[in-house]
Amino acid sequence: MAPPFVFFDIRTSDVDTVRKFYTELFGWSVADVPAGEGTIPLLMGDEGPWGGFTELAEGDERLPQWVPYVPVEDVDAATEKATGLGATVIRPRMDLPFGSLVVITDPTGATLVLLQAKAA
Repeated sequence: MAPPFVFFDIRTSDVDTVRKFYTELFGWSVADVPAGEGTIPLLMGDEGPWGGFTELAEGDERLPQWVPYVPVEDVDAATEKATGLGATVIRPRMDLPFGSLVVITDPTGATLVLLQAKAA
């Protein structure tokens, strides 16, 4: 079986502090990658990005957390199945240059991202 997670976000209210913590603790490499009108910090490995830092919006009551991305063949079908099993959609489908994703919480409230990679 392939690894079940393909990317991770750390969602936090203080990206600068968390970035410093993880780079100093583990020596992880971070690249500021252009996105929209600014940049986003991505955790980089030998084969490219494997994670990133996401700032929680002001007023967002969720606690800082690591959020895994799970690859799926059909994000709409996976979302329908997940909600049928008790998941809640937190962010509806977003189509991005690398694929489509939906953010859900499982029935206990744990967050994960369903990711359908863009066809090559």
